[in-house]
Amino acid sequence: MSNWTNKMLTTISNLTKIVTAYSVLNKMNIELEQQFSKAPFPEWLAQFTQLQDWPGMDPPYIPLDFIDFSKIPEATHYNQLQCETVPRDICSFDCHKCVATDDILSCDSLTQTFDDGPTPATTDLLGNLNHKATFFTLGINIINYPQIYKAIIQRGHDVASHTWSHAHLPSLSNEKIIAQLQWSIWAMNATGNHIPRYFRPPFGGMDNRVRAIARQFGLQVVLWDRDSFDWQLLTPNPKTEEDILKDVCLWKKHDGRGIILEHDTTKQTTDLAIKIERIIGLSQKTVAQCVGGSNYIRQFQ
Repeated sequence: MSNWTNKMLTTISNLTKIVTAYSVLNKMNIELEQQFSKAPFPEWLAQFTQLQDWPGMDPPYIPLDFIDFSKIPEATHYNQLQCETVPRDICSFDCHKCVATDDILSCDSLTQTFDDGPTPATTDLLGNLNHKATFFTLGINIINYPQIYKAIIQRGHDVASHTWSHAHLPSLSNEKIIAQLQWSIWAMNATGNHIPRYFRPPFGGMDNRVRAIARQFGLQVVLWDRDSFDWQLLTPNPKTEEDILKDVCLWKKHDGRGIILEHDTTKQTTDLAIKIERIIGLSQKTVAQCVGGSNYIRQFQ
């Protein structure tokens, strides 16, 4: 075989490798685009809202005929961590740890729950989690990561509302609270074909005014009685991973019950969540299983 032929064969071989590599990279790019592409704005929602796209951090209030403002009590509006003037008769959870009779606070099995997703970190958690959990999702994140949201559901986990954009609800007007809930529900419906049953307020910001609005959406408030403080892993605060794991061991040894607040926001928190599961085991429940309730108000085909 001549040198010219050898060179030609080598060139063809190299070109084949380049084309193959390009094909693989192109496929990976398509998969990434599909994973992180924004959810489309559905036609039914465009007709109802007269808008053309999903909102930003401050969603607009859209009037709903089933909301009765006369059933919403007057209450002091208060900002996060400013509890000095908050009266006890409004039953504030974040200020006074007040819990209403229909709030869900605990579970007969020590159980992990996850707030603030879906995020790219959720994907790794899903690949390593061996029990069914409840994820309290932000509407704006659902829209930004619809494929991850769908993956949560496909893995058999439950999803619930955590508002649209993580607002401290007691500081807002009635209309803005409604907007935070309605846009969260619309994001879940448009992406997952369901209407949520359960709702967890960001920062635990809950009082009787917020409860009255949530009830008109058919939502049941879910709080927690075990706080992992996993978010402190991302701050200069002194809570370490070792501290948190020690707390979990104590909770399991003490009575083996409770709802744990965790977050699927970063690799640090999801790596910790996997370690917590290994301590607790697989006897955990979804929130619906904790209370013997339904997973959703309604699911659509």
